Amino acid sequence: MSAQPPEVEEFTVDQLAARADMTVRNVRAYASRGLLDPPRLEGRTGYYTLEHLQRLQLVRELVDRGYTLAAVEQAITASPRSAAGHTLDLLHLLEEPNHEVEPEVTTRDALAALASVPRDDALIDSLAEYGLVEWIDDDHDHVRLMQPQVVRSGAAAVSLGLDPSTIIAIFPAVQHHLRAVADDFVSRVAADVVNPFVAQGLPEDGWDQVIRAIESLLPVASQVTLGIFRTELSQRIETEIHSQLGDVFDRLVNPPSDEQ
Repeated sequence: MSAQPPEVEEFTVDQLAARADMTVRNVRAYASRGLLDPPRLEGRTGYYTLEHLQRLQLVRELVDRGYTLAAVEQAITASPRSAAGHTLDLLHLLEEPNHEVEPEVTTRDALAALASVPRDDALIDSLAEYGLVEWIDDDHDHVRLMQPQVVRSGAAAVSLGLDPSTIIAIFPAVQHHLRAVADDFVSRVAADVVNPFVAQGLPEDGWDQVIRAIESLLPVASQVTLGIFRTELSQRIETEIHSQLGDVFDRLVNPPSDEQ
């Protein structure tokens, strides 16, 4: 006895619209533009599947991200039918908590205390210039930390004795160099994994590899970058100490045999 194929979940247009969180009118408008395949007809009732729902969810995601409907239409109609679900997986992957920095609200006094310095609104303005903090409208006591970990690390460096203006000036330089590193990582993954996949017409059996590569890129690239940076920083610190202290450093590191 042959196994029965699994039942396919189906929706009426009203159910489809409700699942996609849009109006029936919009569903029909998208269908008229060719963004949805025709439903299965039973009498005068059309029945839609999960594939239709994923198409609608993808349209909504892309429109919400600022793409024009014409651009969305061109991208979707040129892609395989199964691509919508995988594309949604990619979009949701990029929205996972480890990819998004959650802003935090703190008082100006608490921010100054992190760095062990007096409250200085000019410093907050400098941080805001680089997108690290935001002033909160109609609230003169609180600010929003847009990159809390970066702000706290900078404050810790200031509390060790570095001038606040020095730390703030370092940020754009670090950002510039790390953006170049990020661009290099992404372009290499694109060249080795994504571009061949696209050239092959987005085959169904290739999606898992693409998603795994993108999912692994952030932790792998971060570990490589941090590992190299630690080594380079350690070597640079040793060189600078030797330059500044000279013979004193040599005696501390390699004491004469009679002092050992």
